[in-house]
Amino acid sequence: MKNLKMYEGCLIVVDMVNGFVREGVLHDPNISKIIPRQIELIKEARHEGKLIVFIKDTHDKDAVEFERFGNTKHCVEGNFEADVVDELKEYEKMEDTVSIPKNSTCFMEAPLFRELMEREINMNDFDIVGCCTDICVVNGAIALANYLDQNNRKHNIRVHEDAIATYAEDDRREYVEAAKLLMKQQGINIVKKGR
Repeated sequence: MKNLKMYEGCLIVVDMVNGFVREGVLHDPNISKIIPRQIELIKEARHEGKLIVFIKDTHDKDAVEFERFGNTKHCVEGNFEADVVDELKEYEKMEDTVSIPKNSTCFMEAPLFRELMEREINMNDFDIVGCCTDICVVNGAIALANYLDQNNRKHNIRVHEDAIATYAEDDRREYVEAAKLLMKQQGINIVKKGR
């Protein structure tokens, strides 16, 4: 992060890792359906000169989160599950891109993300995509809004409805809809292509 320029906009790609898409106790291959839209948004963000931040669920081997969610050991550091999915790897390695590991359900709590926010004081335009809508996306989006409010930074946060998903989404529909309502209530814009 030392060589980053000052950005006004940012695309945050939340937890598009193998442990939610390809294998492991929390994976769901249906999440891959949002990848094409995410690639479109990544290309748009690069064209507009925005920073792209890949948030990667990356847990300590004995992370307390595993117990809280019913012994769901996933995305352990150094494991294939904690890697960004193949379709997005090339974008993760590009200029104007940062990868940040997190050991919680909220990217705002990741020390490197907080450091980024403290450094990028002109950043006020945020787009969020990824998974899981009802856990990591909602927790991160609301916490980001609260952080920016606390620091009196004007902001516009958009969560792209056509580029977010949750594992076992059909069974978790009420949580997904509740997450969207909570984000709207907090002044976060829920948007999708063509709208």
